[in-house]
Amino acid sequence: MDLNSFLTSLGTSFIIFVVLMLLFSWLSSKPSNNVVYYPNRILKGLEPCEGPRSRNPFTWIREAVTSTEADVISMSGVDTAVYFVFLSTVLGILVLSGLVLLPALVPVAATDDSVGLTQTTGNGNFSSLEKLSMGNVKAKSPRLWAFVIGTYWVSFVTLYMLWKAYKHVSELRAAALMAPHVKPEQFAILVRDIPPVSEGQTRKEQVDSYFKMIHPDTFYRSMVVTDNKEVNKIWEELEGYRKKLARAEAIFAESKTTGKPEGTRPTNRVGFLGLIGKKVDTINYCNEKINELIPKLESEQKLTLKEKQQAAAIVFFNRRLAAASAAQSLHAQMLDTWTVTEAPEPRQVIWSNLKMKFYDRQIRQDIVYVIVALTIFFYMIPIGFISALTTLKNLRKLLPFLKPIVNQNAIKTVLEAYLPQIALIVFLALLPKFLLILSKAEGIPSESHAVRAASGKYFYFTVLNVFIGVTVGGTLFQTFKDIEKHPNNIVSLLGTGLPGNATFFLTFVALKFFVGYGLELSRLVPLVMYHLKRRFLCKTEAELKEAWAPGDLGYATRVPSDMLIIIIVLCYSVIAPIIIPFGVLYFGLGWLILRNQALKVYVPSYESYGRMWPHVHSRILAALIIYQITMLGYFAVKKFFYTPILIPLPVLSLMFGFVCSKKFYKSFQSTPLEVACRELKETPNMESIFRAYIPPCLSSDKVDDGEQFEDALSTQVSRTGSFV
Repeated sequence: MDLNSFLTSLGTSFIIFVVLMLLFSWLSSKPSNNVVYYPNRILKGLEPCEGPRSRNPFTWIREAVTSTEADVISMSGVDTAVYFVFLSTVLGILVLSGLVLLPALVPVAATDDSVGLTQTTGNGNFSSLEKLSMGNVKAKSPRLWAFVIGTYWVSFVTLYMLWKAYKHVSELRAAALMAPHVKPEQFAILVRDIPPVSEGQTRKEQVDSYFKMIHPDTFYRSMVVTDNKEVNKIWEELEGYRKKLARAEAIFAESKTTGKPEGTRPTNRVGFLGLIGKKVDTINYCNEKINELIPKLESEQKLTLKEKQQAAAIVFFNRRLAAASAAQSLHAQMLDTWTVTEAPEPRQVIWSNLKMKFYDRQIRQDIVYVIVALTIFFYMIPIGFISALTTLKNLRKLLPFLKPIVNQNAIKTVLEAYLPQIALIVFLALLPKFLLILSKAEGIPSESHAVRAASGKYFYFTVLNVFIGVTVGGTLFQTFKDIEKHPNNIVSLLGTGLPGNATFFLTFVALKFFVGYGLELSRLVPLVMYHLKRRFLCKTEAELKEAWAPGDLGYATRVPSDMLIIIIVLCYSVIAPIIIPFGVLYFGLGWLILRNQALKVYVPSYESYGRMWPHVHSRILAALIIYQITMLGYFAVKKFFYTPILIPLPVLSLMFGFVCSKKFYKSFQSTPLEVACRELKETPNMESIFRAYIPPCLSSDKVDDGEQFEDALSTQVSRTGSFV
């Protein structure tokens, strides 16, 4: 990539960002777009805009910057606030690193006598920027000491910022957990791997007697998990017909006009996809199906509660201190029976996983790890080819018939500016959902835990495939002939090519923060989808609300994507310090734009009170260790005699991780008792806490049999089934 292509990429990306930001300012001022740009505020009963509509187009920036951490927690929860601690921490690392590295290392590299800065080609070859990197310093040069000091500086800054962040997040989590408001999950524990029931005893009697014996004063009641596959299928079918009925009634009401007051009753066919079969009156047909399914559902509910009990339960206590203490206690002598953990939030329980046995979960976890390893390996092949093939030089070699096209200056500039980066971004977009499915297949009990697990897998993937795959793959492809002639020089050749890969990652990071965050802010895709659905598909208020539902921040993909940028910027921070401002822009813009989205747009789908932070912390630390090992290798390539002086750095990082784990992690794994013992503002309604965990498919709609249904819940088995 030459300098013109790089500047074209950067300039075009910046123009796109400015256009998207101006579009956002204009579109968000239209009242008809409120549900797209302010759904979080609307759902909380607040006015979409705090000030007048005709305000400054950049007011959102002031609102984001002046918002406090308490504002974020109030609007989007503790998890979102912790995510902003992560962004602020990385931003602090890069700013402090850049303040030293840019003025210190760039002049050292640029003024090295081995290569003159003025030796550029007539067309402004990109090597003029490469001469600002460590690659421009000759082997064995005493100037390399400056880069050694820079390596130590980045390491110490990162460790300092991580320590501060861990302490702050620990305080945030403790403050949220000791809040005086009643949270159902703080009064419950999840019990799995319950042993077989004794003869003449029900599962509920077994669970109740066991916990009454151990916790006689604080045990409230239990809810045995049931297999809800069949009842959930009936319930979903019933809900589907209720939605169809509401839609049909809305269409019928619309058809009543002054000229035709009787209206036109909607009809549909009952065959495949409504395309074939007998034509029926939709309203009458839906009513018939609803009347048919209600007794069927009630019958299946009773059958499920009595005969489909599983070896898992949620146990409730009348004090949150008792629940926290029970969740941290070893209840059974054998590890694979009566496994007790804290209960997840009701809205994030993965019911179908609760029934999985201890060894089933272990085996599934091992199988998933093998699948992930194979996925990483096989993805590395196409990603390596993408990084190599999508360079213009290699395209000319492999596809000579494209020469007349790619040799045109305009096409050449655009292709060099965007092709490799867009190809990589598109390829990466295919993976996250697959990894989330794999994580849930392990038997993980909650959505937040599954997201953390998927995020971890995606992190390993991005490190091995994107960072290492692109770096090694691209360099190998470009130097293949040299390696073939001199196979013993492969390490030296790879090291020499490392600074050149910084140009690819510079453009990749710029594309991510300018175009990616521009699209995030403007919300063009959700806006278009909402108006299309509103115009052609939505007939009821429920359908309209579903059309503009914003979703959450999407930590499963967002955090690993941010981690990839951290790895790239850290690893090249000393080799090519010019990348640091791009990293600062990425995380600075991310903090600003996502702050706006968190306050006004996204609605959290669950709350784990910052439990993702230890995972985020360990992955930033892993990025730091990768950076330190990279620098060790690169100094060795430079034949620097004092390279071993860097060996203490990864050792220090590992020790730091060990200390942090011992000091902080347990308070994230379990609720500290000194936190759980705080007084509540009100006396908890234990019945409401119990019913919060009842899945919709086991709830009764008829007031008449509420008493009968409650009796089934309390005497046969608490109904906490598994969504499938």
